[in-house]
Amino acid sequence: MDRAQPTRSAFLDVLDGTVVDPPPFWMMRQAGRYLPEYREVRAQAGDFLTLCYTPKLAAEVTLQPIRRFGFDAAIIFSDILVVPHALGAQLTFEAGEGPRLSPVADAAALAGLSDRLDPAKVEPVYEAISMVRAALSPEVALIGFCGAPWTVATYMVAGRGTDDQAPARLLALRDEALFQRLIDMLVETSIAHLAAQVTAGAQAVQIFDTWAGVLDPASFERWCAEPLRRIVAGLKAIHPDVRVIAFPKGATLEALERLADTGINAIGLDWSADRPAARARLSGKVALQGNLDPLRLIAGGAALEAEVARIRADFSGARHIFNLGHGIRPETPIAHVEKLVEAVRRGR
Repeated sequence: MDRAQPTRSAFLDVLDGTVVDPPPFWMMRQAGRYLPEYREVRAQAGDFLTLCYTPKLAAEVTLQPIRRFGFDAAIIFSDILVVPHALGAQLTFEAGEGPRLSPVADAAALAGLSDRLDPAKVEPVYEAISMVRAALSPEVALIGFCGAPWTVATYMVAGRGTDDQAPARLLALRDEALFQRLIDMLVETSIAHLAAQVTAGAQAVQIFDTWAGVLDPASFERWCAEPLRRIVAGLKAIHPDVRVIAFPKGATLEALERLADTGINAIGLDWSADRPAARARLSGKVALQGNLDPLRLIAGGAALEAEVARIRADFSGARHIFNLGHGIRPETPIAHVEKLVEAVRRGR
């Protein structure tokens, strides 16, 4: 009698070096406001941070898109600003305006933060991860995440998001030593946060560098590439088998090449990336993830079908994870997501 073969994760296979066709598929912000079941749980929680810090609710919204669409990976529901909040920064989310933090723009404000994560803030995240992992079937991977030090620092310095994150860029120019101390703190605490997520059950992690594209090449190397290199080394020293995806939104192809040498397993491409060029210069080193424009998903119809076909063709024969080029938008019709799933998986 033949023994049943263990179920494998197509998502993890790609990160481990295997070409899979059709490609595995998940979406950034897949647990979110476009889903009516998410909106129900969000209303039950009362506010965004309560949802993030209530393990049962965070686990539920993480699992919702898996139940509905059968994606190949779940990503834990949390926020990149959990880390500064756990270091002592005040954090609120204002309706229609985004996050607000107590600014860290001088030495006194930095000294007022802890250099260790507050367990009361981060343990609920790890508990939610354990709950999700227990509920997922073996072929569905679980992704943990954090914000990249540069991107998290931009919010901490300004106390909010800005058009070009100029406050952080100015601080890095005016007081390089102070900004380096902030980055160093975020590197070490990000390693700790990611390592704990892996211990709890995450099999891969994604590091979101949403504001990587606003930096000149030298600043990118200093504040994006080198911190990522340190995080990957520190995390893999604790968990050698963990897979790491970097998502540096807006980064040039030359910048992506520098990231490919940091020890990561994959690079997420935003929707503006030149796919053939990225494949030619990066696919020998890392898997590639992306990169459907979220607006095409809203538009649907022929524009969506054609772009999915182009993405599939551009990455045919390469290690590829299908995803959006940024997070799914709240106004996205569910029917369009269903069509996208069908189109990506055609032939599976």
